[in-house]
Amino acid sequence: MTLADARARVMELNVAEADEIADRKLLEAIAEWCDRFTPFVAIDAPHRLFLDITGAAHLFGGECGLLERVEKDITRQGFALHLAIAGTCVAARALAHYASGTIVPPGEEEAAMAPLPVISICPDDDIARIFRRAGLKTVGQVAGRQRGELTSRFGADFVTNLDRALGHEESPISPRRHLPDYAAEHRFAEPIATQACIEESLSSLAIALAQILEERGEGARRLEASFFRSDGVVRRIAVETGAPLRDSKIVLRLFNERMNALIDPLDPGFGFDLIRLEASQTQTARSESADFDSDEQAKREIAILTDSLAARFGEDRVMVFQPQDTHIPEAEFVLIPAQNEMPSKLPLVLKREPDEAPLRPLRLFPRAELVEHVVADFPDAPPKRFDWRRVRHTVKRSEGPERIAMEWWKHQEAMPTRDYYRVEDTDGRRFWLYREGLYNRETDRPRWFMHGEFA
Repeated sequence: MTLADARARVMELNVAEADEIADRKLLEAIAEWCDRFTPFVAIDAPHRLFLDITGAAHLFGGECGLLERVEKDITRQGFALHLAIAGTCVAARALAHYASGTIVPPGEEEAAMAPLPVISICPDDDIARIFRRAGLKTVGQVAGRQRGELTSRFGADFVTNLDRALGHEESPISPRRHLPDYAAEHRFAEPIATQACIEESLSSLAIALAQILEERGEGARRLEASFFRSDGVVRRIAVETGAPLRDSKIVLRLFNERMNALIDPLDPGFGFDLIRLEASQTQTARSESADFDSDEQAKREIAILTDSLAARFGEDRVMVFQPQDTHIPEAEFVLIPAQNEMPSKLPLVLKREPDEAPLRPLRLFPRAELVEHVVADFPDAPPKRFDWRRVRHTVKRSEGPERIAMEWWKHQEAMPTRDYYRVEDTDGRRFWLYREGLYNRETDRPRWFMHGEFA
């Protein structure tokens, strides 16, 4: 009804502006809580949820028991809701709105939908008004008309929606979360809140999950623990590994590291009534035999240390250099998370002889910095003086040039060639700088850049 009619009926009516963002967050929170019943949870905005309970209803005493459990728990949290169970999401949505509490046996969607008004499957008010004028007020009356007649008058989308409501056509849902490869969970008769009980539950879940992974010859690359509180709050904690893992002791250690590093500690509230451990990403784990001269144990310990540091500080804080097939100095290596390191096929090439001075700086800047007020004997010669970071440097000795051409086949525009020089100033500091572009008498003086510092 309109706001004026509502105020006419209720004089002390409290009116609040609708907050779509807050409603969306609340709906997502309820969907997160519903994940305890089935991993197939989808959001049907603005205020509906779909749960695919295929193969999960028996865990709660059948469909009737599941319906009563959901209604009881959500009502206890202070919400009013309408529920229905049907073979398709279109039928379930219509029945929940117009016949809440209905459970449709398999294959009987057409009989259950027949007495409902046409508006239940037709969101367009204009189409529903046309049906009412024609004397077709229920879904059963509309379903009795010829499909060709309905298609030519109202379009194929309406006919498809009608067939889905009647159970003649499937209508799959898209779950809001990616389904895990494997999972193990504990449901508690009474909520648990102590740290010892939580660790014991995680340990037993890790052992159960490790057995499943071992039977299938796989290991987990990403593990996620979900903690469902009795008041509806859900907390998820994830850890990642650099190699396939199924050792329950290491899994528990990684989760302990992760939970100890949380800025917002794990708050049990009134207790957790469900704890679930999921292997959301898995990979084939091949058992490799190591000979007596190999260093496989040391590599394994380094991998475990990397996983522990990443769990405590974050995967983006533990990085390694990955070599690249290029001769551009700043692109020869890239920083990637250590857990994602891949074996490199590029051989290690020594750029200098054992008794030769280093050809590359110890510290390479990610971006070259502009050098100002460069003074040279002639434009194509190494600099004698230059200003860098507001400090004047006088060059005592220099080496070069080392010419590096840019990779023209990777760029749309022509990239200028670089002439690198190794210079040492009067204070003993050594720098690696370059002149951009080839010398051209007809152009202005070339630009110089600082690219690194030697030890």
